[in-house]
Amino acid sequence: MNKYTRMKRFLISCTFLLFCGITFGQTGKRVMRAYVDNKQFFAPSVGNYVEFNFQFVGPSLNYVGTEGGLIGNIIVETSVRNEDSIVSAQAYRLSSPLMRDSIVEDFYDVQRYRLDPGEYQFNIKLTDLNSDNDPMTAVMPLVVEDLSDAISISDIGVAEIATQGDPNSIFYKSGYNIIPRLSSYYPKELTAMPVYMEVYNSEMLGDTSFMLEQSVINGITGEMLEEFMQVNTYQVDDVVPIFQKINLENIPSGTYVLSYSILNAGGIQLATQQYDFERTNEVQTDLLAEDVLIDPSFQESIPEDSVLYYLEAVIPISTNSEVRSIVETLKSKNNEDARKHLQQFWQVTAALNPYEEWLAYKAQVRMVERLYGNNFQEGFETDRGRVYLQYGAPTNIISREVSPNEYPYEIWQYNKIGRFSNKRFIFYNPDLVNKSYRLLHSDMIGELKNDSWPQELSKRNTRLGGVDDPNAHVIDKWGQNAQDDFRQY
Repeated sequence: MNKYTRMKRFLISCTFLLFCGITFGQTGKRVMRAYVDNKQFFAPSVGNYVEFNFQFVGPSLNYVGTEGGLIGNIIVETSVRNEDSIVSAQAYRLSSPLMRDSIVEDFYDVQRYRLDPGEYQFNIKLTDLNSDNDPMTAVMPLVVEDLSDAISISDIGVAEIATQGDPNSIFYKSGYNIIPRLSSYYPKELTAMPVYMEVYNSEMLGDTSFMLEQSVINGITGEMLEEFMQVNTYQVDDVVPIFQKINLENIPSGTYVLSYSILNAGGIQLATQQYDFERTNEVQTDLLAEDVLIDPSFQESIPEDSVLYYLEAVIPISTNSEVRSIVETLKSKNNEDARKHLQQFWQVTAALNPYEEWLAYKAQVRMVERLYGNNFQEGFETDRGRVYLQYGAPTNIISREVSPNEYPYEIWQYNKIGRFSNKRFIFYNPDLVNKSYRLLHSDMIGELKNDSWPQELSKRNTRLGGVDDPNAHVIDKWGQNAQDDFRQY
């Protein structure tokens, strides 16, 4: 693992993005943006079911005037398919809350599907009724696990808002109304994380109670935050709902794993569930250039015409606060301040050997420039360059510059990144421009997660299907080679 690994500059993941960015077409109308994720639960009277949570980005919708304010209207069409047919489907009109005084906020919806254990596709079609834009469509692969016959824990849900429950609300769950939080990024302004989960079949322990162990683990170093380690005791039942709040105030910036485990009387773990999240808990500090004492040897290693270049090149290994400070210095275009800022960065980042560590990183930046730089981006600005600088050299690389059904692509595999094993990144070149590869998907926490990456990779020669059958056209060829390459690790 690269010893310069730091938190990615801005991390929002663990949601399935239906549309990226608010844009405006020729009609001048907004293009809808929405997020959806899924959580799996079990109810003895129902069976295994999946809860799909939607978040509609309020400013991305189009609105019409009505008495007292503005209102948006969406047609929501969803279906669940297996290999053979549509298992279940829903279609309905969804109206936004009344928006007043041009204050437009996000709003939420939830759907629940009872599904037997197995593999499915969740198909989505969203139509903004106040726009003539084409509907949005997306496909989410889905694997339903059997939670009915063993001691287990549901997926961990996190609340944006949690209040005393109204049984008539679609957000009602075990005495609470839980508005889901679909982002796993927690800025400094958020000081608490309300979490909800359910424990199933604990009576199989043959005891009157069970223990639930909570821990928070640093996702890069694997170190456990001792102040968050606790064990609580609950009475056994077929379903035990659990609602807790995690205090985030003293958690430093970084990547973390919130983990819950069921323990028997002997302290043996019987089931575990985890939730990955990103935390930023920094106050931006301004560079005090006059306080930096110039190190002649350090400064001699930075050519005068490359000062701003090398300062910008440390962004891939910088924290959010550091990035903001770097950007401010870059805007000034003052080489002297940039030199001092770069020296200060390494004195903080590698206090024992700042000069030696800087030279080693500089060599990596030059290598990344040679390998991945193109006519549009510096090497460190490219996705491959950023990943290399942030995580180090991959253990294995599969490169396919020619494929009958897919854009050119590369798959990078890492045996270890911090505490994580066997992490993969897939880059592709949809523009067919030399070296212009983009990150398409990764299973590393905090990185872009795109469950539809095989379809995206195959758009070069594949006509997409509709929402009822997104795989209608040459499904046997979609991402065939890339999926085989991706799965071999």
